[in-house]
Amino acid sequence: MSFIFRGMMGGQPAGPQPSGAETIQKLCDRVASSTLLEDRRDAVRALKSLSKKYRMEVGTQAMDHLINILQTDRSDSEILGYALDTLYNIICNDEEEEQDESEDEAAQKQADDLGTQFTEKFIQDPEHVTLLLTLLEEFDFHVRWPGVKLLTALLKNQGTQLQGIILVSPMGVSRLMDLLADSREVIRNDGLLLLQQLTKSNAAIQKIVAFENAFERLLDIITEEGSSDGGIVVEDCLLLLLNLLKNNSSNQNFFKEGSYIQRMKPWFEVGDDNSGWSAQKVTNLHLMLQLVRVMVSPVNSPGATASCQKSMYQCGLLQQLCTILMATGVPADILTETINTVSEVIRGSQVNQDYFASVNAPSNPPRPAIVVLLMSMVNERQPFVLRCAVLYCFQCFLYKNQKGQGEIVATLLPSTIDANSISAGQLLCGGLFSADSLSNWCAAVALAHALQDNLTQKEQLLRVQLATSLGKPPVSLLQQCTNILSQGSKVQTRVGLLMLLCTWISNCPIAVTHFLHNQENVPFLMAQISENLGEDERLVQGLCALLLGICIYHNDNSLENYTKEKLKQLIEKRIGKENFVEKLGFITKHELYSRAAQKPQPVFPSPEQMLFDHEFTKLVKELEGIITKAVHKSSEEEKKEEEVKKTLEQHDNIVTQYKELIREQDSQIQELKEQVSSMSSQNEQLQVTVTQQLSQIQQHKDQYNILKLKLGKDNQSQMNSQVDGSQVNGLQTEEVAQLREELEELRKQHTLLQTQLTEKDTLISNLRSETPQIAEDSAAESNNTELLQELEALRSQVQSQTAEIMQMKTEREELLKRNEAMSSDAACSSDDLADSAKMAELESRLTAQMAATERLKAEAKSLSESRAELEQQLASATSTVAILQTEKGKLQTEVQESKKEQDDLLMLLADQDQKIHSLKQKLKDLGETVDDEDDLDTRDQTDDDYEEDEDEDED
Repeated sequence: MSFIFRGMMGGQPAGPQPSGAETIQKLCDRVASSTLLEDRRDAVRALKSLSKKYRMEVGTQAMDHLINILQTDRSDSEILGYALDTLYNIICNDEEEEQDESEDEAAQKQADDLGTQFTEKFIQDPEHVTLLLTLLEEFDFHVRWPGVKLLTALLKNQGTQLQGIILVSPMGVSRLMDLLADSREVIRNDGLLLLQQLTKSNAAIQKIVAFENAFERLLDIITEEGSSDGGIVVEDCLLLLLNLLKNNSSNQNFFKEGSYIQRMKPWFEVGDDNSGWSAQKVTNLHLMLQLVRVMVSPVNSPGATASCQKSMYQCGLLQQLCTILMATGVPADILTETINTVSEVIRGSQVNQDYFASVNAPSNPPRPAIVVLLMSMVNERQPFVLRCAVLYCFQCFLYKNQKGQGEIVATLLPSTIDANSISAGQLLCGGLFSADSLSNWCAAVALAHALQDNLTQKEQLLRVQLATSLGKPPVSLLQQCTNILSQGSKVQTRVGLLMLLCTWISNCPIAVTHFLHNQENVPFLMAQISENLGEDERLVQGLCALLLGICIYHNDNSLENYTKEKLKQLIEKRIGKENFVEKLGFITKHELYSRAAQKPQPVFPSPEQMLFDHEFTKLVKELEGIITKAVHKSSEEEKKEEEVKKTLEQHDNIVTQYKELIREQDSQIQELKEQVSSMSSQNEQLQVTVTQQLSQIQQHKDQYNILKLKLGKDNQSQMNSQVDGSQVNGLQTEEVAQLREELEELRKQHTLLQTQLTEKDTLISNLRSETPQIAEDSAAESNNTELLQELEALRSQVQSQTAEIMQMKTEREELLKRNEAMSSDAACSSDDLADSAKMAELESRLTAQMAATERLKAEAKSLSESRAELEQQLASATSTVAILQTEKGKLQTEVQESKKEQDDLLMLLADQDQKIHSLKQKLKDLGETVDDEDDLDTRDQTDDDYEEDEDEDED
């Protein structure tokens, strides 16, 4: 061993110097054969020192030994660190690139291939990557940091393969996410670089990282590092956020639902003094603006974009961006990107567009932000990218915004022009007719967007008159555009004007009539289309053919000289139908047409290539086939179509008439229903009134009968008072018989009362016997005192009732005696009547006492029942508590089992994704076309649904 190190360290051994390969071979043998940990550690340290100079030799001979060290010497962090550093040196290409800067490209490519070869060798066994992920859990700095760097280098060289292995590794992504929580900044920062490489172009890993609370951690780091004023760490966090959100709708929705958009607002707070921005701050703010644009990109689903736009307005983010837009001293590239960002935040959102229309620049007097931006767009001294950004902002402001379109067109109308202020319409007209061809094109496209899908504004713009020079009458805007076309200006200017005219007269017969009314327009278009010009002019010819085709298709035949048929005859005679269609097809064959059709934002490498607008490409696609059919149609076919149209119109008129008739009948039916309902309510009211009146009549009848009876009794008493003395004896005999009957009845009542009294005595004795037992049973209950009080009250009531019964017996005996006296002396009739009344009174009192006794007995019974129920409820509550405790234990056990099952499912899912990935790779190697992962996910979901349906059918 000492011999080896003398050769390495520059000593002078006696024999010849060994070569590097020999030295590395001896070191590898020492690593493999040494039994002492110190010897293996020294050998690995020596390999690390040689790994940069002898990269090929160390990688070829020592890689297997180093991997074996990682597997066997897990207890020694020092030797693990040396082994990881050595592997990093032979796999990483960064330092090799720095050394080879002066060499030729072939040598550089060879160095890159060397790192790729060693990476492929390392990952041949996926267990090596799993071993590396396990080592990352070591907290020791000398193990964790080189492990992070090594895994990052592996991802740079073979990212797709490493992503597949990590995806199926249990808790692989979670282990890497733990690096962001490391208190040592160097590990955390390198962990960010690792996650950047890991999340590139892999939606599955992006989703897992996002659901591992990545957004919260990254936003916290950005805040801690100073937001836009932070350093390179903020940039790394923003790049990682872009990886997670770009083209990933699931993560974008998760970001919005987690209220993370609100946390972006402080990033864009700028002060009054914006001079002296550092390059890092410019980079950070540029990435922050890109992050906002990712959330509201036009390529996202409309619903998701609208939701994010709403959140950005509600949290004040849009207002903050508009503040940067109007601030002074902001760098030009940041201002340009801010304009693009504001454009997409307001695109298609009526609320955001209305807010942007209300923003004023801090000038004196204040000017609308739209006017200030248009000034930059038509100013040829402004940077090209800035002018493109302003045009995009204006287009987004008018996108699906008929209110904004009306406001822009209104600034051109004679009644609204203010000579003391500059309006958007004046700036557009000024740019439309300036000497700068780029200003002409931008102004024409901007004005076309003010007319897009808005028939009202197309007709309003026909009213615009322009004063071209002193002493000459004003010319309409439409006429002035055709005049500039005929003057033979630059191609860019003519293309812009032709796009404006095509958009203007499309689907607007009145505008077509105005255009054809000028006798020079049709001959000019015919001449332009029929000429054989160069390559640059072919696009102008195609646009002229499109304009003429629109004049045919949307012609209402109001001008006799330029009806549809006459225009088609002119085309056939002077141009030829086939030639006309060929010239029309030049538009879609142009390479810049395809580029403009891809996305709404106008992005061009140079001003000369700025020829097509995105919305105009949609119009061309819509009209090309229609115009081709219209030109080839004969007059007979057109007549048939006219007849069909008339028939359809008549049919529509008939249908409309029937619809109106049905509407009238519906309204009549509704009125009749209302009348029926009102009459039904009136009928109910009348029935109630009749019922009340009938009851009143019955009451009156009853009162009449009562009065009649009273009147008859009075008359009878008067007649009895006038009776003769001889009649008294007969009356007395009848009254004695009546009294005897009453006496017999009283005897029966007396017997009944005695029976009831006996029953009551028995009840009282029973109550008295039950009272001590009730007191003993209720002694253990909380309501003992109340029950005793109620029992005392019952005793007192029973005693009072007993006294009253005794009194009633006495009164009964007195009544019997008096009845006997009555039978002997019939003359005492008045006393007998009084006794009868008293007897009735006593009977009523006895009945009341009996009812009270029954009530008390029922109350005593209910009290005993309630006591028993309370005892039963207490017992059931105790048993319920015991049952709930048992169920709680069962639920806790089930939760633990479900967690274990979830972990098993995650492992199975990861394994399945790895299999899918490997199959895709094999298909790619065989040259087959492989679908995207989103398509595979969709198919997997469809297959799952199909399997579920089959299972249901089998069941």
